Amino acid sequence: MKITRVETIATRGPRRKAFGQVSRTALGPAEFSLHGLVFIETDAGLTGIGEMASCFTRRGPLLCRETDALLTPVLLGQDPRRITALTERVDAALFGAEPAKAGVEMALWDILGKSLGQPIHALLGGKVRERVPLSYSIPFGTPEQMARFAAETARAGFRTVKVKLGQGRAEDIEAVGRVRDAIGPGHRLRVDANMAWRTPKEAIAIIAAIEPFGVELVEQPLPPRELDGLAEIRRSVRVPIMVDESVWGPRDAAEVIRRGAADVVNVYVAEAGGIHKARRIFELCESFGVPCIIGSMPEHGIGTAAQIHLGVAMTNLGYDSDTCGVLYHEEDLLRTPLRIEGGFAYAPDGPGLGVEVDMDVVERWRERG
Repeated sequence: MKITRVETIATRGPRRKAFGQVSRTALGPAEFSLHGLVFIETDAGLTGIGEMASCFTRRGPLLCRETDALLTPVLLGQDPRRITALTERVDAALFGAEPAKAGVEMALWDILGKSLGQPIHALLGGKVRERVPLSYSIPFGTPEQMARFAAETARAGFRTVKVKLGQGRAEDIEAVGRVRDAIGPGHRLRVDANMAWRTPKEAIAIIAAIEPFGVELVEQPLPPRELDGLAEIRRSVRVPIMVDESVWGPRDAAEVIRRGAADVVNVYVAEAGGIHKARRIFELCESFGVPCIIGSMPEHGIGTAAQIHLGVAMTNLGYDSDTCGVLYHEEDLLRTPLRIEGGFAYAPDGPGLGVEVDMDVVERWRERG
């Protein structure tokens, strides 16, 4: 089997609004998800699909251009089932741009699964759980708005809510307290600073103030490379520290572990550069007794399906995960929606990713010009 064609499409998918306004976090406003889709065709009549998802500056249109210019030439004529070998070729052709590589690799897994008649989770060794327990994020708003949203989320079946912080010390502390009151003691509460705090001292003070509210995890309190600062925070507080933006691959995870910078690692298929490297992060962390969760950019249905396949197959999934990116959008681009209900996500059991794209939605979302 050989790859005969690679096509990319940049998309602009509308995000759901929160509190009647564009959703905001410390990363900024998010009116749309600017992602990219990749379709890899073969001479066997099989087509693999993948999603290039990023909420950072390198987004869909640029990721598509880099794939077209630099990755397509090293893929054409190759056997798509040789995923490890093609991953090395792709890494050699393009430095960085892990979400682009993840989209390509996702499509290769999709082809492999289709060629064997097996879902991706079976190719990863099979399910160790039937479903992935979910966390849902509460964006910026007034503390009252965030508390109401959190209560609605809890009533919808989510066992864990994640409060986005970075609006200012007083407002952040009030928001966490009001959310705890709204969801009650029976639900888990974690927070995500999205790198908003600038110093360990600032982070430690805020964490100490919210600790009485029963915070499960504090995610990415400092910028990505501040590993010594993260280690200082970890030594100074009782709430476990989780890193996200600090880990863009297995080597990053190894350095985080070596420096004692985190209790938990949030693994992204997009940030890792694909399912294979995300799995390596899971296994590396497991070797050192560091649990993982799976994070979201948030993806549409293609990327979310890949995350769920990974999630049901990994033994080192220690906390509820963010594998419900489709719920942050006004609609999705799959013909048949993913099964996400009662606070859990279920992996499709069809071959490959087990999903089919609705091209009418893709055409409406297509970025032109």
